[in-house]
Amino acid sequence: MEYRRAAIPALVGGLLLTALLWWAGASTQALRLPGTVDVLGGLTAAQLEHWLTPWSYDPPPSVRIGAETFGVGEDGATIDNSRYLSLYTTGMQIRFVAVLLFFVPGALLLVRRLPPVNGRVPAALLAVWAWGLVAGTLAVAVSAPWLIAANGRGSYRFLPQLAGMASAGRQILVLVAFVAAVVAVLAARVTAKGAGPLPRAAVPVAAARLAATVGTAVIAVSLVVLSYQPVAATLQTASTGTGLFAEPGDLLRQWLLLGSWAGPAGTPVGDWFLYRVADALVLAVVWWSLRWLPVLLTRTTVPAMATGGVCATVLGLLVSQLAQMVLSDGGMRWGLVQLSAGIGGGVPAALTFGLLAGATAAVTLRVAGGRAGAGGAEAGRGALDGTGPGPAAPGATGPGADVTGGSGSDLRPPSPKG
Repeated sequence: MEYRRAAIPALVGGLLLTALLWWAGASTQALRLPGTVDVLGGLTAAQLEHWLTPWSYDPPPSVRIGAETFGVGEDGATIDNSRYLSLYTTGMQIRFVAVLLFFVPGALLLVRRLPPVNGRVPAALLAVWAWGLVAGTLAVAVSAPWLIAANGRGSYRFLPQLAGMASAGRQILVLVAFVAAVVAVLAARVTAKGAGPLPRAAVPVAAARLAATVGTAVIAVSLVVLSYQPVAATLQTASTGTGLFAEPGDLLRQWLLLGSWAGPAGTPVGDWFLYRVADALVLAVVWWSLRWLPVLLTRTTVPAMATGGVCATVLGLLVSQLAQMVLSDGGMRWGLVQLSAGIGGGVPAALTFGLLAGATAAVTLRVAGGRAGAGGAEAGRGALDGTGPGPAAPGATGPGADVTGGSGSDLRPPSPKG
């Protein structure tokens, strides 16, 4: 799909995502009304307010108290601390602008390479949804320094504060990003009309499976190796000295660990394996996504595969978190809001390792597909000079005939468009 056709749904989705987040943040005051507490319950209303506060222009009590406090400087002059309130407002402005700026380029690439036509609608919807979570998380992380400074303690444990703020507001982001993805995909279906043929790429099956396996192995490094509690504890206690950027352990966990697990010590082995199902689901979703992503793309490029790898990892985390909600033994004691507290977590680590997994899968696919193509060409030359077995019959398997999504082993689509 051409850029001008893909830009419209990307921009529509980004504007809607930003507007919905602003509207959700503006609803925090309604949760403090006595009638709302009576209907929802105190615990549920407090939990929802905690989810929506990161997107609210209404400053928290710590910022309001700091803005209303006046101090005395060294020269005896009165100091107006209302600048903390200005810092908070600036941080929120940066946050909402960053949501739009992060969402549009990723959605543009996804819609252009994964247009919602020819059976790609579910894949495009899931990919844009996952990218909405990534855009919101990045916007929160980028704007966090201003909000930390607005609390008047920016020099105290800055990196742990940054790690805590980067994971805030993710629960409501899951729902809002899905709504924006639906609208963006519907707009993309409209703009895709008349764009010409947007066929699937022809990818050798063996090469696609190998690329998916290598990419999934990259995700397994974070999910299995780094997330093992002794290794995670080493990352947590990592220190680079003193100063503003000391104590990076919380931030490293946020951006490097996709989960947390330990051996079955003190628990039945059966229960331990049951909770490892969630980790297995992450790897299964990532492998399946990377396996079919090259086939669904109109052109298999490294940026498209890297972005798709991020989306696949985020979707795998969402599936695993839903499985953990189902397997939780507190489902009868807690409500749905409390059970959903962990939804949307791990997106920074998914961004880090998803990019590596997608790029690695793209390189592996290119190398393995090139070898398969070279093998097919060599067999063809042997058939012409009488030294080979001859061309493969229709439906036969072999180097150059084992493909998915097309009729050849070329990784590029037959149409130059898209």
